[in-house]
Amino acid sequence: MKTSGGSDAAKRRAGESAAAAVDDGDVVGLGTGSTAAHAIRRLGERVDAGLDIRGVATSFASRELALESGIPLLDLDEAVGPGAPGIDLAIDGADQVALGGDSSSPSLIKGGGAAHAREKLVDAAAERFLVVADPSKETAVLDRSVPVEVLPAGQSVVAEAVRAAGGEPTLRRAERKDGPVVTDNGNLVLDCAFGEIAEPAALAATLAGTPGVVEHGLFVDMADEVRVGTDSDVRIVRR
Repeated sequence: MKTSGGSDAAKRRAGESAAAAVDDGDVVGLGTGSTAAHAIRRLGERVDAGLDIRGVATSFASRELALESGIPLLDLDEAVGPGAPGIDLAIDGADQVALGGDSSSPSLIKGGGAAHAREKLVDAAAERFLVVADPSKETAVLDRSVPVEVLPAGQSVVAEAVRAAGGEPTLRRAERKDGPVVTDNGNLVLDCAFGEIAEPAALAATLAGTPGVVEHGLFVDMADEVRVGTDSDVRIVRR
């Protein structure tokens, strides 16, 4: 259920603008998706020019791109914990961004690439979480389906809980193979339609408290900054 929309030029401007915010010596969370990929490629160019950084990948795809781009990598456990350097900045995309709502920072829906569980781990651990997006991802109120990663054995239980919360769950199917999408963690994804989400923090708490849910795609009160690329410049929104 990857999202589309927005020009590649706008995505590139957002991603490269975020890459410019990285300083020498930083540990950087490397997000997943087409806009974050531009940031990773630009960071690779800066590494080739002498920038000293280490990355923490949020998915198999971002890990592969980082390695291709020449960015040294740390596992999350190597970056976070006693004696570890920590994560200075995480750069990640979003499937939808609401700049208002019931939170002190922009609320996001992520998980179009089924990497939201690892993305949330890395983004939450970072000192700063910087979101990159193009204008097609902006909205006044979140209304996309919320990806929910579930334990395979808990699929039916979680689906019933989602219906009880007013949502309609759909098991995400693979595009070029028979059967469902399987995440990097070996789990399944339910795409849960709730219509307009007036209170994302409340829905996030409901989903997080549902047995069988590994992680959901609502990122509430997490983003420190959103960089929206356009065809001519980058607009920056800070919390």
